[in-house]
Amino acid sequence: MSGHNKWSKIKHKKAISDSQKSRVFSKLVKLIQSESKKANGDINAPGLRTAIEKAKKENMPSDNIERAIKKGDNPDGSSLESVVYEAYGPSGIGIIIETLTDSRNRTFAEIKHILTKNNSSIAQIGAVRWAFEKSESGWVPKTTVTATNENIIKIKKLTDELKENEDVQEVFINVKNETT
Repeated sequence: MSGHNKWSKIKHKKAISDSQKSRVFSKLVKLIQSESKKANGDINAPGLRTAIEKAKKENMPSDNIERAIKKGDNPDGSSLESVVYEAYGPSGIGIIIETLTDSRNRTFAEIKHILTKNNSSIAQIGAVRWAFEKSESGWVPKTTVTATNENIIKIKKLTDELKENEDVQEVFINVKNETT
């Protein structure tokens, strides 16, 4: 009967929710550090303020936010850079992947591996951006592609795998169907 008590059930649920929180928090810390470096620690800068608001919306503790701001403002700190990748997915959909990384080569290899594993491919610079328009909230599709239900499932799996990568901040696709 071991493993059937109430604490075991709670422990497993808590482990899952904690790992999801940890993944979100680590992405937000990178974003805050990057914006803090750009703003030289000025919390009134629009980019840093937006990153802090995003972190507060996810219930990130204030001391974590403060540490990230200080670490980003530190001139000796590691330099994170924003890199945008473009790709083609199932049904020829366009994918824009925004990343924040300290190693371009490692991130490129990881993204390429995920794409290849899901029958997708990395695209040249500008090959997909024409189908999107940059807005305050991210990349909004100007043109959309329709996909079969089978491909919608593949696209959902691909975007989930990309979002699990710790360097990926956002993934944008141009599929008409609302289930993705």
